[in-house]
Amino acid sequence: MSTNSSRLFATLALAVAASRTAAADDLARVRGAGVLRFGADAEGGAPFVYEDPREPGRLKGFEVEIAELLAARLGVRAEMKQHNWAELVPGLVRGDFDVALNGLEITDYREREIDFSRAYYACPLRLMARRSDPSVAGFDDCRARGRVVGTLRESYAQRFLEAEGIDFRTYDDQVTPYLDLEAGRLDAVLMEESIALYYGAPRPALRAAGPIFGELRYGIGFRKGETALKGEIDAALDAAARDGSLRAIYERWGLFNPLVARLLGDPSPDTDAPAPSRDEFLEIASGDGGGGGGGRLLSYAALLLGGTAVTIALTACGMALAMALGLGLALLRLYGPAAAGKAAVAYIEVVRGTPLLIQLLLLYYGLAQLGLKLPAFAAGALGLGLNYAASEAENYRSGLQSVPRGQTEAALSLGLTPLQSLRHVVVPQAVRVVIPSLTNDLIAMFKDSSIVSVIAIVELTKAYQMLAPVSGNYFGIGLVAAAIYFSIGALVAFGSRALERRLGAGWRAARGATPA
Repeated sequence: MSTNSSRLFATLALAVAASRTAAADDLARVRGAGVLRFGADAEGGAPFVYEDPREPGRLKGFEVEIAELLAARLGVRAEMKQHNWAELVPGLVRGDFDVALNGLEITDYREREIDFSRAYYACPLRLMARRSDPSVAGFDDCRARGRVVGTLRESYAQRFLEAEGIDFRTYDDQVTPYLDLEAGRLDAVLMEESIALYYGAPRPALRAAGPIFGELRYGIGFRKGETALKGEIDAALDAAARDGSLRAIYERWGLFNPLVARLLGDPSPDTDAPAPSRDEFLEIASGDGGGGGGGRLLSYAALLLGGTAVTIALTACGMALAMALGLGLALLRLYGPAAAGKAAVAYIEVVRGTPLLIQLLLLYYGLAQLGLKLPAFAAGALGLGLNYAASEAENYRSGLQSVPRGQTEAALSLGLTPLQSLRHVVVPQAVRVVIPSLTNDLIAMFKDSSIVSVIAIVELTKAYQMLAPVSGNYFGIGLVAAAIYFSIGALVAFGSRALERRLGAGWRAARGATPA
């Protein structure tokens, strides 16, 4: 054998050994940490993963039970990592959690990015329409011109509608489509039966439009190459299918069906078993179980206040960065070298001309592809700060230009350097002028911080979106969330006016006027 051939075989052997070591490392990582982190979105609600309306902070759902079952068989505990459902695959690839377990349909386009476990659940699609609209008797009626069908974004149902050439509208949650259908904004809703059983069928104004059809399968997502962890979880799923553990979970939630029976190799596909977990959820969601009444608002407020704390922290960090960077950009633009001034203008125009959402996704997912993985909170605060810095730069520029040139000339004539003149004379006067604009932007950032929920942060709006669907109380909980936003905004505005009065009095006193 030649020397080159020997080197080639040695290289291949090392590559195989390295891949086996990497595969073993993923399982060792989970067992070493003592926790199986599964990515899911509690906003999706029942029956998957949701906040218990009777005990906010506690997670329930059939996938929570599956995660706990699998974790126990691995000798670890399960821990849910909140993540937007539509971004579960990017979050998994980024390494935010160990596995994705949240109604993730096994599809060809997803298998190009991640690996899947054996299917753990299967169900058909269910079309729902209004009882008052008999013109939608089945799926074929949706092909008529002007018909609009609602569905879940990035779902199997969306791909199905696309393939059939039917006009559709996508949603990020599974409750709003049925609300829009009731209100007449949609002609029908197409989702998997597991969702329709919880959010479509219980609504008196809606009905099933035709028989169920199709088949989709849920799988647990893994990063490419993590074969050891995948193998252990597949083995645990197989064992749970054989000993009836999976069937027991599905029956409790009213999800056992003939497709699941065939998937699990169960010879007795009887679907008439009691479903206590589903019945409990529907009772609470209807208001009969006390989940949506006013007596529960105080317990919901605890979770909302937790989201509020995150919102305040994000806003404080983001605004501090925006103010500092904005002032620097304004000074460079007005007083810096020509090249620096042009760079500052370019930054301002680029940032103002692109959406904050795209900037956040670039910081969180884009930088991760380049090897820089920012924590979610850091990426959120950085994104808000960098975005608002462009606006603050323009505010500061108008404030700096409002200071009379004679102020600078007087400072220079007294022996101050240009830098000292800016620091002690020009900038303090400019800041006083721009306080109202800064206050407006601070309040705007406080509200815009809701956008950061796309990068796995549970702030105030996300907390509301997680609670409202499962409690059935959009109005009451929405009023509480709105009251929190309004109260904090009012405090900021009150503090701003007090600061303006104080600085204004000091300014007038310095000029020899009588303070008001």
